[in-house]
Amino acid sequence: MTVLLDQATLDHAHRFFAERGSFGREGTAMIASDGETTHLVIPAQHATPVPYCTVEVTHDGKLQLVAELNEGEIYVARIHSHPGLAFHSPTDNANPALTFNGALSIVVPYFGLGLRQGLDACAVLQRRARRWVDLPPGPARDEEVVVR
Repeated sequence: MTVLLDQATLDHAHRFFAERGSFGREGTAMIASDGETTHLVIPAQHATPVPYCTVEVTHDGKLQLVAELNEGEIYVARIHSHPGLAFHSPTDNANPALTFNGALSIVVPYFGLGLRQGLDACAVLQRRARRWVDLPPGPARDEEVVVR
């Protein structure tokens, strides 16, 4: 399943994560798509600063995620930041926001600053057979994730 992402959505995510990171906090968001266009949904969340760096979507944020989907849209990706390198942590694996085959999990390094370099600086994983499979930068990833 090829996932199409809009550059404007990734730019919005970069601004959000960089702002959170300027306060030493991670952030999380979801990318919604109708198959043609995407947009970022940033739910209400609580984050603890460095050195602990955790982020949790609040109860109101979970309701917001439901309310902000437009007709014909689904969430195709969870995107979140890490304070250092981009990788799928054990916490990320234990708490998948999306569980359908083809869903993406995008981890942005350095409090979101990694998105300045595009997705190649990020860890991108795809859900396959109830597991997260790493999609390293290159032709194979480019077949699964298209940024326009």
